[in-house]
Amino acid sequence: MLMSNTDRPARLHFLMNGFRVLSPGDHVICAASGGRIALDELRYWSVARQEPYATAQLASEAMAPR
Repeated sequence: MLMSNTDRPARLHFLMNGFRVLSPGDHVICAASGGRIALDELRYWSVARQEPYATAQLASEAMAPR
């Protein structure tokens, strides 16, 4: 039986200009908000932290010095 990637989180390795899919899925979970991000809508992430973010604002807040 074939497994569907629908409604399953992907596991990614974030690179400077993209990402590599380690485990297939259709979304990732935002590290800041906990919301779902469809892979085709994923635009923001931290290479150093290996975390995805839903928006530029969430990414900036997460990476701001504390």
